[in-house]
Amino acid sequence: MAPVTTELTSGARSATPTLDEVAVLAGVSRATVSRVVNESPKVSPEAREAVQAAIAQLHYVPNRMARSLVTRRTDTVALVLSEPNTQVFSDPFFASIVHGVSAALADTELTLVLLTARDAREQQKIARFARQGHVDGVVLMSLHSEDLLPDVLSGAGVPLVLCGRPYDGRSVAYVDADNVGGARVATEHLLGLGRRRVATLTGPTDMIAGVDRYLGWQRATEDAGRAVDPSLVAHGDFTEAGGEAAMARLLAQAPDLDAVFVASDPMAVGALRALRAAGRRVPEDVAVVGFDDAAVATTCDPPLTTVAQPLDLMTGELVELLRRQIEGVAAPAETRTCPTRLVRRASA
Repeated sequence: MAPVTTELTSGARSATPTLDEVAVLAGVSRATVSRVVNESPKVSPEAREAVQAAIAQLHYVPNRMARSLVTRRTDTVALVLSEPNTQVFSDPFFASIVHGVSAALADTELTLVLLTARDAREQQKIARFARQGHVDGVVLMSLHSEDLLPDVLSGAGVPLVLCGRPYDGRSVAYVDADNVGGARVATEHLLGLGRRRVATLTGPTDMIAGVDRYLGWQRATEDAGRAVDPSLVAHGDFTEAGGEAAMARLLAQAPDLDAVFVASDPMAVGALRALRAAGRRVPEDVAVVGFDDAAVATTCDPPLTTVAQPLDLMTGELVELLRRQIEGVAAPAETRTCPTRLVRRASA
C-alpha cells in the first residue's frame, strides 16, 4: 500500500481553503487551528505562529457562522437611538456620537449597527433582535422616561451601556457629561456679566439631559440669591425649530429678560433667529449661551458661547465599558461622568 502523503498541492487544494488544510500545512491538529481562530489562550506561541503563517499562506477566512456557534459571539454591537429618523440624521450631537463610537470600534473586531426606535413597537422589535443573540451588546442613547429597552435588555442579560445617566436612577452602566455642572457654569457666566433677568430654554423634561441642564440653571440662580421665576422658563425639544418657538414664548412672558441659557446648540440657533425677528440684539440686548459646542456654534451669527462636551472621551468610554461587559471582566453598572467646559464666543 502506498504511503499517505500530507503534502498539499495546488491541484488538491480546494478553491476555498478549509480548516483541515490549514491544520495540515501548519502541522497541528484541527482543534488547535480552531483554538487559534477563536482566540483561545490555550495554544503555545509556536503553534499559534505556525497556524497564523498557514492562514496567511492559504488566504484562509474563518467561517463566521461556525465561529459564532463556538464562541456564542457575533462581533457586532448595536447603537440604538430612541428618536425619529429625521432628528437622528439632522441633530449634530447624534452624528458626533455615531462617528465617535464607530471610530472607537475601528481598531477592534467589533462591527457597529445603527438602529432607531421611534415608538414602543420598534423598541419591542429591537429588544427581540438583541435577545435572540444577533448582537453582543447594546449602547442606548437619547432615552426618554417611558422607554422600554433598558428594562428589557438588562433583564435579559444583554451587555448594555447607556449614553446618559438613567432617568430613574436604576443601577446600570452609563457614560454621561456633567450636564448639571455645565449648565451651572453657563448660568454663572451670564450672571457674572451683570445680567439681571437670566432665563432658560430647557430640553425635553422626559430626558435626563433636559432635566439636568435645567437643574444646573436653577442651582446657579438660587446660589446667586435670586428666586426661580417660572416666567423665565420655556420648554423645548432640542431642535432648532423648537428653540425658535420656545424663545418666542419666552419673550412674550418675560419681555424684560436680558440673558438666556439654552439647553442645546440647535435650540440656541433657533433662539437667535427669534431674537433677531423681535428686534433684540445679541449680545447687547440679550446674551445667549448654548450647550454642546456643535459645529453650528462657530458658524451662526453671532458665534455662540456654549458648553463643550468631551465627545471623543465619552464615545471611547462607551465602547470600553461595553467591551468589558462583553468580555465578562466588568460589573454591569460601571459609570463615567465626563467634565464639561465653557467655550466663550461673541454671543455672551
